[in-house]
Amino acid sequence: MALFYALQNIANIDACYAAIAYVLSMQDHSAYPNSIIPAITAGWLVWAAVIVIISSEIIAAALLLVGFWHLWNARKAANKAFNQSKTFVFYGAGVGIIVWFGYFGVGGGTLMQMWQTQAGGLSLTGAFQYFASCVFVWLILAMPEN
Repeated sequence: MALFYALQNIANIDACYAAIAYVLSMQDHSAYPNSIIPAITAGWLVWAAVIVIISSEIIAAALLLVGFWHLWNARKAANKAFNQSKTFVFYGAGVGIIVWFGYFGVGGGTLMQMWQTQAGGLSLTGAFQYFASCVFVWLILAMPEN
């Protein structure tokens, strides 16, 4: 999932930039027009946010893929060895939680108030779904094999 979103963002880099620039600019905020932080409109800062988001998605994907490989190789191993093979999946899901809850939920939703616009609200809803997927993976794998 993380890899596909990263690749989609790269394939649509202009639209990705525009969406992030729109959210960071805090345009069209009528319900809560004032914010505790200033709008971000500098192009280099928007590009930095784009790079951080996509890079984080790629890191989450890489960790999850490595974790999947370790789990696959340990699928017939003893319970202790299988439980020890879960480490990279936890790291990958953790990075996913940081991206979709931290960046989007906390940063975008609360600081940038992205819920006030249709585009921002849809992005926030999607980010919650991706965050929840990472949490479910984390919780399922946190159960020890007996």
